[in-house]
Amino acid sequence: MANPQRLDNRCLSGLVICISKNNRKLRLVSNGRILLTLDARFGSEFNPTREGTFKIYYKDRNHVSGLYGSKMPFSMFFSRGQAVHYSSDFHNRGWAGHSHGCVNIRDWNGITYLWNHAPVGTKVVVYR
Repeated sequence: MANPQRLDNRCLSGLVICISKNNRKLRLVSNGRILLTLDARFGSEFNPTREGTFKIYYKDRNHVSGLYGSKMPFSMFFSRGQAVHYSSDFHNRGWAGHSHGCVNIRDWNGITYLWNHAPVGTKVVVYR
């Protein structure tokens, strides 16, 4: 199978949210074909975004963080409280910031598409 984007091999079969920390990109991939590419921002060295293979275990359209009180629209939780979600801070400030471990997305239309096309149980791969 051709892999011109050099996706992690774990992203090449089935429906996968494929997240590259080095490229700062989230891709929705179906059987090796990229359906969507979004900019992604991650946690700091003190609150890093976990790497590995996970599954979306819970979705909450209008989540508010119990720890930080921040709005987390379109939250898709994949690892012990870490989620992919829209971030108004990332939208407004760009790369000058970080999350508390979540995968921040700044594109409202993009996160809406992802939310609608990645059901609970979708594989999530986070790698460098």
